[in-house]
Amino acid sequence: MLSAIKNECLPLAINTKQYNDTRWWLGMLLVVVLAGASVVLSKHPIMQGAQFSSLTIGIVLGIMVGNSVFSRIATHTNVGVDYAKSILLKAGIVLFGFRITFAQVAGVGWHGLLTDVIMLGGTFILAVQLGKRVFKLDEQTTILIGAGSSICGAAAVMATEPVIKAQAHKVSVAVATVVVFGTLSMFAYPVMFKFMGFSEHAYGIFVGSTIHEVAQVVAAGTAVSAHAGDTAVIEKMLRVMMLAPFLVILSFWQSKKHGKTNNNKPGSEQKTGVTIPWFAVLFIVASGVHSLSVIPQGATNAIVWFDNILLTIAMVALGLRTHVGAIRQAGIKPLLLAGCLFLFLTLGGFAINVGIAQLF
Repeated sequence: MLSAIKNECLPLAINTKQYNDTRWWLGMLLVVVLAGASVVLSKHPIMQGAQFSSLTIGIVLGIMVGNSVFSRIATHTNVGVDYAKSILLKAGIVLFGFRITFAQVAGVGWHGLLTDVIMLGGTFILAVQLGKRVFKLDEQTTILIGAGSSICGAAAVMATEPVIKAQAHKVSVAVATVVVFGTLSMFAYPVMFKFMGFSEHAYGIFVGSTIHEVAQVVAAGTAVSAHAGDTAVIEKMLRVMMLAPFLVILSFWQSKKHGKTNNNKPGSEQKTGVTIPWFAVLFIVASGVHSLSVIPQGATNAIVWFDNILLTIAMVALGLRTHVGAIRQAGIKPLLLAGCLFLFLTLGGFAINVGIAQLF
């Protein structure tokens, strides 16, 4: 176990030879410039009205550049781009914890906790079953779409990628499904509110427990009222906190499954070790530090701003490594799977929210 943790932490070690490589500096310069452009574009009124964050714009911009001019300069920038796609991504997930406090989580009570646990587990299990048995998708794509739909959208997809060692185009496909159906939820939920019979508080719980992205939750919640928006964000943050235990459980599951597969092979006696995702553990640590209020609010705001930059850089790098041909080859099945999960989150989520509310 200790060796597994050590191996997982090794990429964070300083590699002076890598940092002296021109390909690292040029690659980092490329992703930083594109990430900066993504942040600027996200401030445009049209983008803000559509709730397109810099992360979403970053992966789209990265795909555009990656499938045009990047092939000509890839050999001169690959080290920096891959560093951003792996190490900076994990650092961004860790800092994401500074958006959450344990007090916020406690604010939604056992009602909110139970709702999130059931929605997360139900959505992910449904994704695995439908993806493998009905749509015949590969395991990586299925897991990524399930993680994005059940937890926190693109951030969950990106955090799951290093645990299952997924290919870049599969990550992009999963992120695309989050954008499509999360955006649909963002516009549909406020319209549905008047027909639900929910109080503003109950509506906020429903929004936070079923919509994909944090930004989409904010938009759908505040469209009804400030109270609904606050409740929705707190409920969503509780879902986000479940990312860390989800990744640890996923790592154990992957290890057990692959170890069993290896043992079934003739002459294979070596078991696959469990890899503890260090960034998931540090994510919880960051949330704990934020909960103690030992860091001034101004510094916390700066950390959250910097974290958004890191995640945008990682999304740009991911886009640069994504080939449109590979996405096209994935076909309609990923969208169909995500569509089924969207229906479960919306209709099933409504039923689950009503049922749990009657228990409390």
